[in-house]
Amino acid sequence: MSTVAALPDSRVAPAVDDAALTVVPTRHPWRWVIAGIALVLVAQFAHGLITNPGWDWSTFAQYITAASVLAALKVTIELTFWGTLLGFFLGIWLAIGRLSDNPVLQAISWSYVWLFRSIPLIVQLLFWFNIAYLYRTLSVGIPFGPEFYRFDVNGVLSGFTAAVIGLALHQAAYSAEIIRAGIISVDQGQWEAAKALGLPWRRQFFGVIAPQAMRGILPNAANEVISLFKGTSIVSTMAIAELFYQVQVIFGRNGRVVPLLMVATVWYIVLTTVLNIAQYYIERHFAKGSVR
Repeated sequence: MSTVAALPDSRVAPAVDDAALTVVPTRHPWRWVIAGIALVLVAQFAHGLITNPGWDWSTFAQYITAASVLAALKVTIELTFWGTLLGFFLGIWLAIGRLSDNPVLQAISWSYVWLFRSIPLIVQLLFWFNIAYLYRTLSVGIPFGPEFYRFDVNGVLSGFTAAVIGLALHQAAYSAEIIRAGIISVDQGQWEAAKALGLPWRRQFFGVIAPQAMRGILPNAANEVISLFKGTSIVSTMAIAELFYQVQVIFGRNGRVVPLLMVATVWYIVLTTVLNIAQYYIERHFAKGSVR
């Protein structure tokens, strides 16, 4: 019969108190080197902004709050507001058509999204700006039947209205896909649970599905609104006095290109920052209950 000899005490590892251990942090010298280089580059850029006379900050200060610039900024905000409102309103119905079981609605919605995402925005804007070339008059009445009212297109469709129509129709194609993606991202079990509770369809959608879909919709929707806000500068090709067009008019007169471009840049940054702040609070509202 064999026996196993016990290990001598000298080979048993002594207990070590964790508090007595010395913790040595990992050294990252290259982090400090890269951070130092980045700070030097930022300092050089800031120094150039302050000392380079080409920036012409006196002209910038003269026009940043000029009445003509503020009026043009108001036009830019109005274009963004109406383009976003009408674009997402139409986008909701297009998304519903894409998700419906009706093949006709599916085909029409898909074709709309395909067409308006394929055509550049500037082409759409110029088309609507020149729509009177195709249709000098429009009428309201029974399709293929008698008309009740006829009006002149040039008298009704101004440049601003044509820009809003072009921006809204373009925005609708993208917002439809954003809304559709948000809805289909909700787990199918949520629909089944809402139906099992016997809730009406309206309460199923607005009480259960829509709040969850908004978490996926909001980030992309906010990006689209910001893109639309900056994209309003394209309507300068239609001689509409929005922010970028007005800045071009001013530096076309005085030749101060750089400071006037900085005027437009600063206002775009300011309003984009406001939109980012609004996005943060709206997302935080719809995130209630989803994160701890």
